[in-house]
Order: sequence, then structure tokens, then C-alpha cells
Amino acid sequence: MTAVVPPPRTLAGLLVPRLLTRTEDGERLHALLWSPGPGWRMISSAVLGGGIGERTWVLNAQVSHGYRRTDPDRHLAVLAGEAGAHGPGVGLMTAADVSQHARANDGGVSAVVTAGIEVRGWAASAAEGTIVPAKPGTINIVAALPVALSDAALVNAVATATEAKVQALLDAGYDCSGTPTDAVCVATPAPRAGEEIHAFAGPRSVWGARLARAVHNAVHDATSAADRV
Repeated sequence: MTAVVPPPRTLAGLLVPRLLTRTEDGERLHALLWSPGPGWRMISSAVLGGGIGERTWVLNAQVSHGYRRTDPDRHLAVLAGEAGAHGPGVGLMTAADVSQHARANDGGVSAVVTAGIEVRGWAASAAEGTIVPAKPGTINIVAALPVALSDAALVNAVATATEAKVQALLDAGYDCSGTPTDAVCVATPAPRAGEEIHAFAGPRSVWGARLARAVHNAVHDATSAADRV
């Protein structure tokens, strides 16, 4: 993968990923790589590095609409390694063009969102579920906070980000709660001795409110851009 110089910062914030470009199966594809290094804990629903734990990078990789690989975790790990990211990390994927990502910042909280919204609907559906992964359209949310959170607050942060995503979709005029493959990653500094560990990240808490606004703005901008493509 080759790195492309990112555009100048227009928003202050923790989370400013590099835009990468590669050619795969004759198709030009992009990826976003954020490499904050050690000292970060993340919670994620991602196929690679999901769960809660210390992570040193986040990769959000675009794949083709006809993606058929059955080892996406290995694929993402290879892509990250080729881009110079090593150690434990989080890998997300989407068929959306991640070069069209949106960023937002609120009070020190940053959010980066990519949006593919061709296949969307409501979470509670009468349709039967399937064990086969859905096609990768995907709204991917990566957010970073400058303060340490407890495990419970990390879970709370995922719920807050998801609520903000749905609010943004409704505000943008979409009759849906998301896509079948939406993923989220929230990053916070690892706790240090003597530093406060915040126990709450709900939408009315100080940091949860900032997270909600950042995610809402980024999702709204990303889905608006996707609608114009």
C-alpha cells in the first residue's frame, strides 16, 4: 500500500488517519490508517481486533463490492502490516470509498466515519437472520476520546455512538437505523496511576455528550456525501 499525504487539518482532534491507496484484483482501493501507538484501549465490533483491549492502530479498508474472501481478519492484518502497522490493532472493512470519509470534533472528542448506505434498513426486522455475513456496505465509526474510561463506560460509549448514528440518519432523511454490517471502534487512553477513570459515557455525561455530537456530525456528513455519489 502506498501512503497519500492527508489533506490539511480543518478540525482539531486526536484522530487524523492517513489515506492509503492500493491496487487489488485490478481495482484501485483506499484505506484509512490511524496509528496512535501504545497506550490506548479500544472497544470494537470489528472483525479484526474486536472486543476490549489495548490496541496500537486502526485500519478501515475499502474492499470491492464483490468481496468473496472468507478470511477478512487475515486479509486486514496483511494490509495493516504492508502499511507499516504492527502489533495488536483493529481492522474494519467496507465497500464504500473511504477517501470520502467525514471527520468531526467536539470538545476534544474526534470521530471519523465512512458510509456505504446502498443496503440499509431497521435493526428490528421480521426477516430471519443469517449466519452468512451480509454484503459489505457499512457505516464504520471510529471515535477517540482524550480520557480513560472504565470497561462499563466503554460499552456505554458504543451505545452512545450508535444512538447518535441513528439520530444522524434520521436527520439526513433516511428511514433506517443503519446497514447490516455497521461497525464501531472507540479508543481511549489506557488508565495511568493517579489519573481519573471516567465511569460514564452515556449521552448526558460530559464525555458521552461530546462523543454523541462528534459522531452525529460525522455520520450526517458522511451519509450526505455518500448520497451524492
